[in-house]
Amino acid sequence: MRSVREQIAYLSSSSSGLIGQLFRFGLVGGSVALLYLTVTTVLSQVLGVTFQLALAIGFAAGLLMHFTLQRLFVWTHHEEFALGLRPQVGRYLTMAAAQYGVTAASTALLPGALGVATVVVYLATMVVVTITGFLLMRFVIFHAESSPESTQEPSLLTDNLSRR
Repeated sequence: MRSVREQIAYLSSSSSGLIGQLFRFGLVGGSVALLYLTVTTVLSQVLGVTFQLALAIGFAAGLLMHFTLQRLFVWTHHEEFALGLRPQVGRYLTMAAAQYGVTAASTALLPGALGVATVVVYLATMVVVTITGFLLMRFVIFHAESSPESTQEPSLLTDNLSRR
C-alpha cells in the first residue's frame, strides 16, 4: 500500500493514466475557482474596483491560469502535443466561449421551461460542461501526437480537427 505522499506523486506523474488526469483536472479546477473568487472579491470588496470590472479581471486571470495548468500539469505529455501553442489557444478559447454560451443560455431559458430553480439548472449545466471540457481537452486540444490510448481509426471529428 502506498503512502499518501507516494499516491499523490504517482497521480501527478504521466504514468498515472486516466485516473491521474482526472485527479490533476480536479485539482486545477479547484485551484482556478479559488483564484477567480479571490481576485474578483479582493478587487471589488477590498480595492473598490467596480464589481463588473473585477469580475472580468478575475475571469481573465482564471482563464489564463486554467489554460496554463491544463497544458503543463494536467496533460503531462506536453512535449509530445499534436498541436502547437497557437492552435491549442484557439481551440481552448472556442471551448471556453461555448461553455459560457451554453451556461448563459441554459440558465436563462431552462428554469422557466422546466419549473426549477436557476441554481439547479446551473449546477446540472456545470456537470455537463465540465465533463465535455475534460473530453475536449483530452482528445481535441491537448492530445499527444501519438497516444497509446488512441484508436487505430480516429473519429471524423478528431481527424478533421487535427488537420486544422
